[in-house]
Amino acid sequence: MASLYKNKGIWYLSLMHKGKRKYRNLKTSDIRVANQLKPYVEAELIAELTGLRVANENLTFSELVKRFLAVGHNWSDSTKSLNQYILNDHVSGKPLPNNPTSRAIHTRIINQCWRWGANNNLVEKAHYIPGDTIGVARHRTYTVEELKLMFAEIQDEKFNSFVRFAYYTGARRGEIRSISRENVLEGSLVVRGKTGRRYVKLNSQAQAILLEQMPLWSYKKDYVTHKFKKEVRMLGIKNARFHDLRRTFGLNLIKQGMSIYKVSKLLGHKSVRTTEQHYAPLLTAEIEDFEL
Repeated sequence: MASLYKNKGIWYLSLMHKGKRKYRNLKTSDIRVANQLKPYVEAELIAELTGLRVANENLTFSELVKRFLAVGHNWSDSTKSLNQYILNDHVSGKPLPNNPTSRAIHTRIINQCWRWGANNNLVEKAHYIPGDTIGVARHRTYTVEELKLMFAEIQDEKFNSFVRFAYYTGARRGEIRSISRENVLEGSLVVRGKTGRRYVKLNSQAQAILLEQMPLWSYKKDYVTHKFKKEVRMLGIKNARFHDLRRTFGLNLIKQGMSIYKVSKLLGHKSVRTTEQHYAPLLTAEIEDFEL
């Protein structure tokens, strides 16, 4: 007999079989997700207690993707959106991207889905995609001259203010592309980021832009990507992506002497270690010349 129970806000599954009991942390605070996970985790626990594997459902990859996405896994909205996009593309037969980093992300997510299916006895065999699942880290940042050129020459005033706001806050594109006045507090902006709800610090430059911007932006993800690439291409700025504004924000603050701990908080990273991993290669290039 399996039953759900809650401990410190997290749902668990308890299973009793022939006097033996097993527990499993479902790693979610959402009862809907817990109920979706219950039959699969129950089957796992039965197999562990009896030593017998339950019958394999032998799902197709298309069916597996639907099941995988429906469970939710306590993902953030942005992670769920990315997983849906990549997995549905793969189901439709779209080839993997040529860009090494994008290809690695696609490979990692597709293999994650297969692994989940194999672990839950939903597929007869997991067809993992071989190759890199980490990718090459991008280290592109903008020079002072490139920033000045963007801020002065992007002709679409509304988009120009959006680009400047992104740089002055260091926020992710998804956190600020569609915001309302209700999200604006004194000196900060409440957003939904990769790690959940967080506060984005608004310096005086960012606050000045918000005062001038009526109404606030409401951009789609793809619009920001394509619009930015078009604008910087016209300005002759090469190898430029919108996210590079965020990386430049962090690097420039560290170069000005701000502690990496504070920069980590401003960027909304889970830990200082994440910030160090992102910026250590960039800071190495900033070390002055020395002799031994």
